[in-house]
Amino acid sequence: MDDLNEKERGFNLKEVILIIITTALITSLTTGVILYNQNKLTKNITYQDLNQDSALREFLGVYASLIDEYYEEVDKTAMLESAMKAMFNYLGEDYTTYMNKEETNALAEKLLGEYKGIGITIDSENKIIDLLENGSAKEAGLIVGDKVIALNGEMISKNEEFANKISSLNIGTKVNITIERKNENFDYEVVIKKLFIPAIDYRILENNIGYLKISTFSNTAKEQVSSALSNMEDIGISSLILDLRNNTGGYLSSAKDIASLFLAKGSIIYSLEEKEGVKDYKDDTEEHREYKIVILMNENSASASEVLISALKESYGATTVGTKSFGKGKVQQTHTLEDGSMVKFTSAKWLTPKGVCIDKIGITPDYVIENEINLNIDEQFEKAVLEAKS
Repeated sequence: MDDLNEKERGFNLKEVILIIITTALITSLTTGVILYNQNKLTKNITYQDLNQDSALREFLGVYASLIDEYYEEVDKTAMLESAMKAMFNYLGEDYTTYMNKEETNALAEKLLGEYKGIGITIDSENKIIDLLENGSAKEAGLIVGDKVIALNGEMISKNEEFANKISSLNIGTKVNITIERKNENFDYEVVIKKLFIPAIDYRILENNIGYLKISTFSNTAKEQVSSALSNMEDIGISSLILDLRNNTGGYLSSAKDIASLFLAKGSIIYSLEEKEGVKDYKDDTEEHREYKIVILMNENSASASEVLISALKESYGATTVGTKSFGKGKVQQTHTLEDGSMVKFTSAKWLTPKGVCIDKIGITPDYVIENEINLNIDEQFEKAVLEAKS
C-alpha cells in the first residue's frame, strides 16, 4: 500500500534531485553552444579567442593610449581606417584590400547592373577598352584606344583614381575629359549619367550561328543568358560563339550557374583550394547543351570569366580563340563595415576542372590571334565564325 501511494505521489526526492541536475547540465550545455555561436566572428574564431590574443591586447593598449593621452584630438575613424589599410598592405596580396565607402558603392553598382558614370571601361594603362552604347562618352565621340590622361584639368595616374572621382560626382554634372589619341590630346565634355548595364548582348549570325556576349557576371546574368539561349534555340542555332572579351568578372556563383546551363550533370565546374583542403563544385542540374561552342577571350578576360572559360573548355570541349586571359585564380570574400566601407580578402585559390591554378598564368586559347586595335577588322571574331561553321 505504501509502495502504491509512493508511485501515486510521483517522483521521490532522489529522482527530483537527479532531474534538476540533469536539466541544469543540459541547459548549461545548450546555453554554452548558443553563446559560443553568438560570439563567433568567423567560422573558427570567437571573441573569446581574440580576448586571449596577447598581440591584439597590445595593439588595443596602444590604441587606448593614443586616443586618451595623445596631445591633440585623434580622429578614431580615420586612424582605424589607416590601421586596416596597413594590415592589408602587410599581406602584400593583390586582391586583399580595404575599400572605402565610395569604392564599395562603385563595386556594388557594377554587380547590380547599374552605376553612375560616363560609360567607359579603362585598363591599367587608362586606355579605353569598351564603351556603353547609352554612355555620354560614346555620344561625345570618345573611342576604344583613347587614353584618359586628365579629368577637369587634373592628371589621372591610376584607373581607380579616375573611377573614384567620377563616382563622387552627381548625376547631371558636366566634366571635361582629356584623352590622348595618336600622340595628340583632345578635350571632350561629357555628362555624368545613371547607366544601366545589360549583362549580355546576343544575335543570330549567318549559318544559324548564335552569338552571345557576356559583359559582366552580375546577379541577374544567369537569367539573361538562359532567356537568350531559349530565344536563339527556338529560332534554331547549330553552334554558339560566346564572347567573353573584356569581361573582368563578377560573382563566382553567376559563372557557376551559367556553366550549369551547358554542362552535363556531374561535370566539374571548378574546385576551391582552401586551408581545409580542396573541394570540387559540380553541375547538379539536369539542363545541358550539346552544340559546338567557340569562346572569344583576351587579356582582359579575368576572374569569373576564366572560371567559365576553363569549365567549358575542359568539361564541355569548347574551342577558344583570341589572346591569353588575365590570370586571376583567386577567390575573394567581402565584409562590409558599419560606415559603408568594405574589406575584401582572398580566401581560396580556384582550380580548373583538371586541377590547374591559372593565377598569374592565364589561359592560352586554342587559336592565338591578336586584334589590331586601330583596324576595323575583328580577326578574332572572324576566326570564331570559321570554327563555329566547321
